[in-house]
Amino acid sequence: MVDQDAGSAPDSRASIRAVAALDDDLRRGMFSYIRDVGRPVTREDAASAVGISRKLAAFHLDKLVDVGLLRAAYDEPERRGRVGRTPKTYRPTDLDVRVSIPARRHEDLSDILVDALVAEPAGGSAMQSAVQVARSHGETLGAEERHRSRAGRLGAERALTLAERVLRERGFDPTRDEPLCVRLRNCPFHPLAAQAPQVVCGINHAFLTGFLDGMHARTVQAVLNPRPGACCVELQAGPASTDETGPGAG
Repeated sequence: MVDQDAGSAPDSRASIRAVAALDDDLRRGMFSYIRDVGRPVTREDAASAVGISRKLAAFHLDKLVDVGLLRAAYDEPERRGRVGRTPKTYRPTDLDVRVSIPARRHEDLSDILVDALVAEPAGGSAMQSAVQVARSHGETLGAEERHRSRAGRLGAERALTLAERVLRERGFDPTRDEPLCVRLRNCPFHPLAAQAPQVVCGINHAFLTGFLDGMHARTVQAVLNPRPGACCVELQAGPASTDETGPGAG
């Protein structure tokens, strides 16, 4: 994964080019579709998704390849054995675009904090403190959302809808393939999670648990379910979610 800040080296130009490419509505629509669909996409698929011709779609898709947001291939396993020419397909890359002016190095401070936690002896207080603080921050965020949305009694679907909106703003990139489950496609602390997954996943789980508690979303629970390239936590309807009715219920 590539992390880049404007002004932080010649590579910052790649982030600027990627952002500029997504300023076009058609490219942004195709890119969102390809990220959401979860499989390699042909030019025909992308054209149909945004309502343009295959030729115009090919132009925009190749622009997204040029700036590093998509990668193209001809030999996708699910298409082998078909008669005729193998179509060109597209899927997202791991490019993580971050443009900051002036350049900032939040990663340096984060690395120091994680190293300090990892250095504590097993059962030490630093990790416990981090989990407690993370849960408290989550509770504060959840309470703010409950107040903002004037949420009453929350059924599972309503709670997940509110959570989805808030967590999208926090960089978790939520997706809702099922009515009663929100999966988080992005870990906001991805580079650190690779270095110390137990630390970061524990903090994430505590934060999201606190967030649900702060919203009084008793019908939903944060569950550890690590998946490659995604957040280690997902939100699921819990046992208390059955047959929820009444004001504010989902």
